[in-house]
Amino acid sequence: MRLSFTARLAVLAITLALISSLASVFLIWNGIHNDAIAALRRDTVEQAQDFVSVYRSGGFPALREAINAARDPDDDTLILAVLDARGQRVMGVGPVTTAVQPLAGTPFSIAVPGHSAQWTGREAGFAIHRVGRYWLMTGRLLDDWEQEQRTIEHVVGLSILLAIVTGIATGLVVTRYVGRRLNRIADVVEAVSGGDFADRVETVAGGRDAFDRLAIRLNAMLDRIEQLVGELRAVTDSLAHDLRSPLARLRARAEQASLAEDAGAREAALSGLLVETDMMMRMLTTLLEIGRSAAMGRDRFVMAEPGAILEELTELYGPVVEEARMALTLDIAPDLPAMAVHRELLSQALANLIDNALRHAGSGGTLALSVSRGDGGVRFAVADRGPGIDPADREEAIRRFGRLDRARSQPGAGLGLSLVDAVARLHGGHLELADNAPGLRATIVIPA
Repeated sequence: MRLSFTARLAVLAITLALISSLASVFLIWNGIHNDAIAALRRDTVEQAQDFVSVYRSGGFPALREAINAARDPDDDTLILAVLDARGQRVMGVGPVTTAVQPLAGTPFSIAVPGHSAQWTGREAGFAIHRVGRYWLMTGRLLDDWEQEQRTIEHVVGLSILLAIVTGIATGLVVTRYVGRRLNRIADVVEAVSGGDFADRVETVAGGRDAFDRLAIRLNAMLDRIEQLVGELRAVTDSLAHDLRSPLARLRARAEQASLAEDAGAREAALSGLLVETDMMMRMLTTLLEIGRSAAMGRDRFVMAEPGAILEELTELYGPVVEEARMALTLDIAPDLPAMAVHRELLSQALANLIDNALRHAGSGGTLALSVSRGDGGVRFAVADRGPGIDPADREEAIRRFGRLDRARSQPGAGLGLSLVDAVARLHGGHLELADNAPGLRATIVIPA
């Protein structure tokens, strides 16, 4: 049976808690074991050396006296015996017959010291040293350490039980938290799929976990989707409205051409028909360019010099500006960095700004092109000396199909600045409209 995500998360929490508890207990057990063995080794070696020194200085009488003095009737774990060559105890305390055969010098060892009822199955840490024709066995049974080991085993059992309980509690808390956050995200996604773009995923103030990052990214995506849906609605509404007049004019021109009996009138009607058709084609082409710029990836970007882009446009529009009886100036700031741009779309956006300036600034003025660095980005500016745009109307001028009252008598669809704004956002920047005192200063700001 396949477990749900919540169940798998709970099992993972239980497993991690169990592993951490067992690891902690093992480390404690291993530390106690090593410390106990090290202490026993140290005491056994020191004790053996002391009794060997007693034998060397006073012989067996002094050794017997020292062994008798060291004996404790209440201590049944002490091994302090003198053995003959067959391993039989001659004096002292310890196994009657040692299980260590054959006898040899042993600095320290852990084994069962004897086979009698008292010693069978009981390990001891001991050392064996030769004293004359006998052997001296010193050491101690590991009963104390085994008692500690049993205590640790009880602790292990309690730790396992505690780990299971803690794991279950942790799993419930974690799954509740994760489930609540995921359900909130699922509710927002479900609302969006139902057409409600106003709902957003809540984020914790100052939160930096994966859910907060996911919520921030999801909210940003929903903001973008809501913006695109709003623009799509505006485009469809504006298309239905703004195409009505050109289509009506097309129909009127076609009707005039079909009803005209005079060849000159027919030719004039057909010429007007072509003009209206060209305007509609430009409108649709511009809409396609705006959509293309909004969906364009950065894989089409190339490194380009900002000054070189403006120099090409200056060379291209020089004759047009001169024909419009305007002066054209170019100002390129020094030491501008090369930057990654979509050269075709950026050139098209700047060309739209120049066309707008030529259309609205009138004759006899100055058209100033410049590129500089400031406010964290590279600023491409086109400034004219025309009537400009009031601050209250600038947002409407950038909106798709947005046309100011004084521009409605001129040909156009109100898409030029919309394309410029879309290209600026494609580059991670924005479009600024400012007063040129007099005139308009349109600036594309692209992060350097």
